[in-house]
Amino acid sequence: MIRLGILVASDKGYKGERTDESGKLIMELFSRSEYEIVEYIILPDEREIISSNLCRQADHLDIDLILTSGGTGFSPRDVTPEATLDVIQRQAPGISEAIRQKSLEITPLAMLSRGVSGIRNQTLIINLPGSPKAVRECIEVIAPVLPHAIDILKGQTGECARK
Repeated sequence: MIRLGILVASDKGYKGERTDESGKLIMELFSRSEYEIVEYIILPDEREIISSNLCRQADHLDIDLILTSGGTGFSPRDVTPEATLDVIQRQAPGISEAIRQKSLEITPLAMLSRGVSGIRNQTLIINLPGSPKAVRECIEVIAPVLPHAIDILKGQTGECARK
């Protein structure tokens, strides 16, 4: 069972001025039996609040995978990548590169995404865009490798070579 945390960064969503669609879509897409949704939270676009909640989810809720949505663009309030970099110990750039590569096949605006991916202890954190359409497209890219990535992080497997 993969323990999943969902963190949405949205000033308007936090204030109740906009209905969150991206976080709810993540919940829907990961409601399969191998995932347990431990927490779904909407936070304001505040670097310290986001980073402290990422730490709390990873360190105190024992979450295996945290998917963030929102705050990855060029707006001055978009600080999710910085908050993530504040808390991870190792980067996992291949994940974000794969997301951007696939997204660039759909829209040139994908090159404006600043999302990062990384590891905090035994938790994988992946930044996704805020748009539901982009979230769906990004999850299609990463979903096939997530169980193996989590198994490696938890020390349940170490073999990545194909036989």
